[in-house]
Amino acid sequence: MKQIQITLTPPESKRIIAMGVKKLPIIRNALENGRILITLGTTNAYVAEELTGKRIDHFRYAAGYIGEKAEVVPNDMRLPSIALKNGKEVNADTILNEMTSSDVVIKGANAIDPDGVAGVMMANPIGGTTGGFMGIVMARGINLVIPVGLEKSIPFSVIDVARRIGIQRCSRAMGLPVGMMPLAGEVITEVEALMLLGAEDAFAIGAGGVNGGEGSITLCVVGENVDEIFDLVRKVKEKKGEL
Repeated sequence: MKQIQITLTPPESKRIIAMGVKKLPIIRNALENGRILITLGTTNAYVAEELTGKRIDHFRYAAGYIGEKAEVVPNDMRLPSIALKNGKEVNADTILNEMTSSDVVIKGANAIDPDGVAGVMMANPIGGTTGGFMGIVMARGINLVIPVGLEKSIPFSVIDVARRIGIQRCSRAMGLPVGMMPLAGEVITEVEALMLLGAEDAFAIGAGGVNGGEGSITLCVVGENVDEIFDLVRKVKEKKGEL
């Protein structure tokens, strides 16, 4: 079996993950005959680009983010969430009321643990954007897709972290204090994305870097069509993850 090794910077990872999400059967079905809500998030901005074909300001398509500290994008700078019905853009403010168990909500994450459980930080004391839709998603059984890069791997249980932290438990913070909500859905990292793109196996062999490679992930990819995947990754790298 042939294998290749690739290194992806965070923006390149986001693009590969977005390409993989587009290949998911539940996404393809919902694009043809269903509804998709793409919640705010920088990785989700890449997903939105792949599903709509239009360029999106990645920074403005976010609510909270980690810069040098935990921060939020000001409300007047945020772009609205994107929603699709049968592949066409519709009002995202009301689409949740229409969604059923055959539809899809796409939500990014801030952490992924060794068991593959993803978690999202919440800086809003009433749960923010996550708190606003997760009850409906879980009650109805709406499909939840969670695109998240392996750079967000943590060596602790997300469920345990969620039990132990919270805004009102924190006395000081670099930026905004947060709580955490574990997410129950289909996690798509670079590994799952590469397999959706045709690899037979993929696994991380290293993380981190310098000189522009900070936050990178290095992977081994296995399969008969790895040369095609290598060429695809090279094209993504040439554009530095841009559309």
